[in-house]
Amino acid sequence: YVGINASDINYSAGRYDHSVTPPFDIGFEGVGEVVGLGLSASSSFTVGDTVAYMSPGAFAEYTIISAKTAVPVPSARPETLALLVSGATAHIALHRLGELKTGETVLITAAAGGTGQFAVQFAKMAGCHVVGTCSSDEKAGFLKTIGCDRPINYKKEDLAATLRREYPQGVDVVYESVGGSMFDLAMNSLATRGRLLVIGFISGYQSASGLQPVRGGTLPAKLLQKSASIRGFFLPHFLADYRDSLRSMLGLLTSGRLVCEVDAGERDVDGRFVGLESVYRAVEYMYAGRNLGKVVVEMELRNNSKLNETSSLPRRSAQAEAEALPEDGEMTKERCYRCTAALYKVEEFK
Repeated sequence: YVGINASDINYSAGRYDHSVTPPFDIGFEGVGEVVGLGLSASSSFTVGDTVAYMSPGAFAEYTIISAKTAVPVPSARPETLALLVSGATAHIALHRLGELKTGETVLITAAAGGTGQFAVQFAKMAGCHVVGTCSSDEKAGFLKTIGCDRPINYKKEDLAATLRREYPQGVDVVYESVGGSMFDLAMNSLATRGRLLVIGFISGYQSASGLQPVRGGTLPAKLLQKSASIRGFFLPHFLADYRDSLRSMLGLLTSGRLVCEVDAGERDVDGRFVGLESVYRAVEYMYAGRNLGKVVVEMELRNNSKLNETSSLPRRSAQAEAEALPEDGEMTKERCYRCTAALYKVEEFK
């Protein structure tokens, strides 16, 4: 399995690494079976082991990763995959930046999404009262099952009015991933000494700049008046915490104390996300807000042999797709999506 993240299109648009030019491999995380080993890896792994990994270029049927980045896991379950980026983001951000205290109120935006579901559970484990935003009654029902005290379906309830009425003193912590007007609302909803954790702004990722405008003109005054703070979180800056965080989450998952809801496209009109060609459908599905939990794609192998006769690793990646283009270099919309899993016009990749 490989995991879909909102930031996939940021990476494919070159916003994380300005030095790369298409075609280049994308995807951040995967879980699968070891089918070949280098000499240095043979002391730690054997063929047939199952490992999870967080490494650029994960959108591939076969990939090469460093043994140092491979994490042994009991089986290639998609639930394990959900921990690698989405779970780790929530776990580390709330522990390192949230400074959660028992009895505090925590607001989580997009609470039924890939990372939101974990933020809900970790905040509850810290003894907090949890408010979660979502876009459907189905998602609100799911949030209740994982301990969310007050799910708010903003399609039916006025979110700002509800927060003012039910939490007049404000919320102590906001775990914010939407951006734009949701960021503004979150800022206005902070309590005295509140902490606003910015872990993303998905509402703007499909724009040319990757951003949505916010009301920044009065921001300094609002922060001062409430002695509040805004804290950004980008997982690569906290890799020193990653191993311990993943170990802790795997323990919670194994003991049944952590729910990892995954969505492999069962609700999609075209069916489950299976095979590399499904990556672009999975990205669009997530950006349409139709997912419940972490979006994953099951990789479908192209042949019966895991390794070819020369024991090299066959790999279908963005580079391979690009090399398979006709000599005239024409890139169709479908092939562009298959190469990049991004929601951009084809012309941008020519």
